[in-house]
Amino acid sequence: MGNRLTKIYTRTGDDGSTGLGDGSRTGKDAPRVAAYGTVDELNSAIGMVIAADGVDADIREVLVQVQHELFDLGGELCIPGMAMVQADDVTRLETVLDGFNTDLPALKDFILPGGGMAAATCHLARTICRRAEREVVALARIEDVRPEAVGYLNRLSDLLFVLARVLARRSGHGEVLWQHERRPRG
Repeated sequence: MGNRLTKIYTRTGDDGSTGLGDGSRTGKDAPRVAAYGTVDELNSAIGMVIAADGVDADIREVLVQVQHELFDLGGELCIPGMAMVQADDVTRLETVLDGFNTDLPALKDFILPGGGMAAATCHLARTICRRAEREVVALARIEDVRPEAVGYLNRLSDLLFVLARVLARRSGHGEVLWQHERRPRG
């Protein structure tokens, strides 16, 4: 990062435009900006998971690494043509996911977001991740986006789901199961 920000506001965006990493300008509502903006929102939500009480070091370590990778992904999306997220990053997420999923019971019911503050916040991060994935896919329909970006977000949402399950169980709150029989069929 060659130039450090010494002044936070520039007023250059007051017209509804923003600068991309390559120096070009685009609308603040452009699909590219929506995609990397949602990746940034996801990173903040993961920060909330990390800050929650009861998050063990093993999960915290994984999520801090994810935050760095999400910052890389945001940079990749902000600079057209940039490649930062690699296939190895997606494979690492799969390995981590498999490790946490090993001790979880098989799913027989849908799980509602909940299970304590850390788990609920992780579910929120998961849903933001899914939105980020949808926005990157939408961007890929009109501009070049590397498949690793979509794959990373897809795998990360799966990991966040598994981590939410782990957090709910470790906290003692347990998972909140959807009770589909609660309503009479008619």
